[in-house]
Formats: sequence, C-alpha cells, structure tokens
Amino acid sequence: MEISAIIPAYNEETRIRNVLEPLSKYSLITDIIVVDDGSEDNTSLIVSEYDHVNLIKLSQNRGKAQAIKEGLSYCTGDIILLLDADLIGLNSKHIESMLAPLLYDNIEMTVGIFQSGRLITDLAQKVAPNLSGQRAFKNTLQEDIKKLNMSGYGIEIAISQYIKNNKIKYQQVFLKDISHVMKEEKLGFSKGMVWRLKMYKDILKYWMN
Repeated sequence: MEISAIIPAYNEETRIRNVLEPLSKYSLITDIIVVDDGSEDNTSLIVSEYDHVNLIKLSQNRGKAQAIKEGLSYCTGDIILLLDADLIGLNSKHIESMLAPLLYDNIEMTVGIFQSGRLITDLAQKVAPNLSGQRAFKNTLQEDIKKLNMSGYGIEIAISQYIKNNKIKYQQVFLKDISHVMKEEKLGFSKGMVWRLKMYKDILKYWMN
C-alpha cells in the first residue's frame, strides 16, 4: 500500500525540516509532496535539499485550501496524509498513530489532536478539534475533497462538514507532545493578529452556511 504526504508551506524555511526529517525516515511513506504557496523566503530551497521530495512551487500565495488541492492533483497513494509545515515535535509515533486506523481498521479518515504539547495549542484544539490541519484519509475520498467549495483556512471546516454530511467513518487520534508555531510568533503580534482574523473569517464563512 502506497502512502502520500502533502505539506502546504508558506514562508517556513526555519521550520519545515522538522516535518520533512521524520517523514523522510518513515518507511511506509512512499511519496512526499510539498506545495510552496508563493513563499517569499527560502522554503523551496530547503525543500530542494531532499531529493525524494516532490516540490510544487506556486507563483503566488493562494491560501492553504488551494495549496492542498494542488498537492492532491499529484497524489498517487492509497492513503493521503496532510501535515502542517510548522509542527514542533513530530516523530514516527505520531505518523504511525494517524495511519494505523486506516491501515488496520475500518476507518476512512483520522484527525490528529494535539495533547501535552503547549497549553495554548492544546486548548485551541480541545475547543475546536475539527480545525486540526493534521489528517489522513483514504484515496477514495480524494476527488470529493478536491471538489469541496473551500478557501484559505476554511478547508478544515469544509472537510469536517463533508465528514458529517456523508457519514464518513473517522477517528480522532491524540498526538502527544506536539504543537505548532502560532502566527503571532512567526510574524509578530500585529501581523499575526491580521492573519488570525483572516483565518477566523474563513472559518466563520462555513459556520454560517
């Protein structure tokens, strides 16, 4: 069974190695796809150091949803793993825990939930677990997901609604000692808040539908 991993990335030159390293060492992953979503830093340069990684470079920033859709167009795996590019503490056990229910149980999608990582990111996922960007799903769902009407950070809500509406069998998986870098830490407080408000706007579009 082949497994493809998709990593959407925007200006992640200092962080993306933390995701590529454990993915590269996990033997069941047969295909790693990084979609550089119009980065203005050296994200693509870092990714190009990994010969076995398929780099898709977008000419301009199109948002997380479109980056993932682009990545799905290149997927060949029976299972598709979605991971954020700014994860802290990712290891093989996390990857295995997300894939195992799809490999051995009658599950169509897993959703990774942070646990015992950082208080603020743990709390955010307890409040809204359906906003997690860490997911794995069977290739049979790929075409449906590509057709979803979603933009920006609304992708997590759109996929969650799809799961509910189509009675997809899914399982939450707790990822211990893992978190991610917040926008305020990446961009500074002011710019980070602008991004956060944009994210909430994208999400609210789907809550209101």
